[in-house]
This record gives sequence, C-alpha cells and structure tokens, in this order.
Amino acid sequence: MAFDLPSLRETYARDGVVLLPRALDPKSLAEALIAWEWSLANPGPGASRIASHSDATFYQDLYNPRCLEGYTAMLQASPLPALITEIWGDPDIWFMYEQVFLKEGGEARRTPWHQDSAYLTIAGSHLAVAWITFEAVSAADSLEFVRGSHKGVLYNGSSFKLGDDTAPLHAGDAMPRLPDIEANRGAYDIVAFPVEPGDVVLFHPAMLHGGAPTHPGARRRTLTLRFFGADAVYDQRPGPAGPRVDGLHGAMRHGDPFRHPSFLRLASEA
Repeated sequence: MAFDLPSLRETYARDGVVLLPRALDPKSLAEALIAWEWSLANPGPGASRIASHSDATFYQDLYNPRCLEGYTAMLQASPLPALITEIWGDPDIWFMYEQVFLKEGGEARRTPWHQDSAYLTIAGSHLAVAWITFEAVSAADSLEFVRGSHKGVLYNGSSFKLGDDTAPLHAGDAMPRLPDIEANRGAYDIVAFPVEPGDVVLFHPAMLHGGAPTHPGARRRTLTLRFFGADAVYDQRPGPAGPRVDGLHGAMRHGDPFRHPSFLRLASEA
C-alpha cells in the first residue's frame, strides 16, 4: 500500500501513534506469525502469565536471548524497517527486542495504562513499537493511547498489581506515579484504531497506552517489535530496566549513544 509519508511523519511526531493499514502483505504477515509461534515454542526467561481476576490466559514473553534465531529472516524481509525509517526521516534502524502476547480462555484482564519507556533505559525521537495483531480487533477492544503523551511526563511503570493498576514498578520518588487514567478517561485525549490482520499500529514507547480485555470466546495473538534509530541515547532508570542484554548496562552511561553489538542493524549508517 502507498502511504502519505509526509502526513505520517507529521502525525507520528505530533501524536506519537499512527495506524499503518495493510502495512504487511499476506507473506509478511505469515512470516510475522511464524516468528510469534517460534516464541511460544521457545519460551525465554522472561515468559510469564500476568495475574488476572479470572482463569483466562494472559501470557507474555519478551527479551528472549535467542530471539534472533527465530526473527532475523523475518525482520530482514519485512517492509516495516524501511517504512519506519521513512517516518523518522533517517535511514538508520536497529531491532531492539520482541514481545509476544496471548489472551484467550475467558475474560482476560485489561492491560494497565503504562509507558514502555518506564521499563527501558533508552530515550530519543527515533524510537518505535510496531503492534501487530493476528486477529481482527474493533476499536473498543484495541490498544488505546493518550495522544501526544510521548512529549509529556515519563511516569513510573505499572507493576501490574491486581486491584491497583498504578502501583509503581520502581521504588522511591524519582519518577511520578501513574495517574489513574481508566478512572478519569474524560480528562484524556484517548485514541484507538480498529485493526485487521496486516495492519500495524506504530507508536513511540513513551506513549501512555493500555489494552482492552479479551472477552469469552475471543483469542488475541499479538506481536510487538521494538526499534531504535541513530538519535537514541542511554537513559538511566531508578531501578532495574531493560532491555536485558549482557554487558549493555555496564557499558553505557546516561546520555551515551544507545549501541550494542547484540542489536540487529537493519539499515546501514550514513
């Protein structure tokens, strides 16, 4: 599909999120699903079931140290890196890490409002999360975002505690506690998109976002791919934060260019 790149570039910079309809053709979508299935068949040390109020499955895995075994070919063939660099306006892009989700088997818990950047030691404008779902999802059941929040306050992460979605991840007061967005939705500019398989929602990791629950009889298979560009820098957090790569955090200081040989470069530096 042909995209209006100037408009996407402007919207991504302003809003922090864009919908890319049919960004993945059937072949690219099938290859992404194969990567998702590889993750389920090869769980890493970060695999877990997120606590829920029901018996529904809410499974995730991320930062698998063997990820590139199942992902490199897909990433190198995918149209996403080239499209993302066009939106950034810079040719350099590296793959940071994957995250897979599976929700099924009943009323799965809503994903609490949070910012991915609270969990990551990285900052910059050339950062992107590609959210890919393998099932059609209505806007009401899709990922939601607070428009423009990537330019605002970086809050403490959610610890995903049952009964308190704003319970902080990091101890201390170095980062402000998350606001209770769900209890005060009218105060926020919330946007969500209906998506079909092949569509991609692209957002900056500093965006406040949260996911709707999955209902009985429904299944949600989701793959998220995180990328960074040349302007990314190491951004220290007050507690443990990813990506979990051996030697990464000892090698860089706050403000250093974010680089490590373990990250797959998908476009050459100028």
